[in-house]
Amino acid sequence: MKKFLNSADTILEESLAGFSAAHSDILTLDSSKKFIQRKHLKPGKVALISGGGSGHEPLHGGFIGHGMLDAACPGQVFTSPTPDQMVETAAAVDTGAGCLFIVKNYEGDVMNFDMGAEMSSGTVEQIITNDDIAVEDSTYTTGRRGVAGTLVVEKVLGAAAEEGIPLESLKKLGEKVNGNARSLGVALTSCTVPAAGKPTFDIGEDEMEFGVGIHGEPGRRRDKLKTADELADEICNAIVADMGTRAKQPCLLFVNGFGGTPSMELYVMYHAARKVFEKHGVTIARSLVGSLVTSLDMAGCSITLVAMDDEVLKYWDAPVHTAALRWGM
Repeated sequence: MKKFLNSADTILEESLAGFSAAHSDILTLDSSKKFIQRKHLKPGKVALISGGGSGHEPLHGGFIGHGMLDAACPGQVFTSPTPDQMVETAAAVDTGAGCLFIVKNYEGDVMNFDMGAEMSSGTVEQIITNDDIAVEDSTYTTGRRGVAGTLVVEKVLGAAAEEGIPLESLKKLGEKVNGNARSLGVALTSCTVPAAGKPTFDIGEDEMEFGVGIHGEPGRRRDKLKTADELADEICNAIVADMGTRAKQPCLLFVNGFGGTPSMELYVMYHAARKVFEKHGVTIARSLVGSLVTSLDMAGCSITLVAMDDEVLKYWDAPVHTAALRWGM
């Protein structure tokens, strides 16, 4: 294993220290190091809180700031944060309008955020993201996994919250966005968890894992390596089939890298995916390309399609200022 670290035991603490110092104009790290929060909270706004195991950066801490999250709870690598982290976070960032937890559908995350919501003294609602169509059940979940579509939910709800939309309305909006999002990923290599010191799974030089999860968990099948066009054809056809009539709305096409894939290759995949979607009559109204929901150093990518009505398009286009996403300001 070759990584820039001092110790696997201290990598998260040191990474959070560096991250918070580098973006001190936007966010702050709690003194107990249990959560990261927006530096300038907006009174009377619903507080948006997310989190999960580390290793998916810039998700979620990179999306704290104007127009997105108010706080994030980082767990150890690929390990859910604890309920007390959510309780302390909610108490710190609730300015009077309540909190909305945005939770990826992984069993540890769902269980601990549920407990955190129950233990919180303030008003807390939750939304579960589950946009991954690769498998219905996996080693980490009951039901579909929450993956790159989570970013879209956070962006849209962040903009709506800035406008003062109340908690219940935000929850309904988030459920709509999540229900209109579909993702599917493929890995060319494994990831290496620092504490393990070796790849999570072995894969041949001429193989790929189709439908892989963001923790390196198995997907639909192990297959021989295919061209970008062949991969995009299979992924995009599966997404369109699953979306049904939703794909007739204007859509966001989001090609997400898993951490070890160059931008050059991500744009090859974007080009390939867009061609397939347009053959199906899908209107690509918005685009996003980048390594934003990662799996440490895994080479691979996911393709996400999100149907967007006028309301969602408005909030997607609204200004955002975070460490990882910035536009309109």
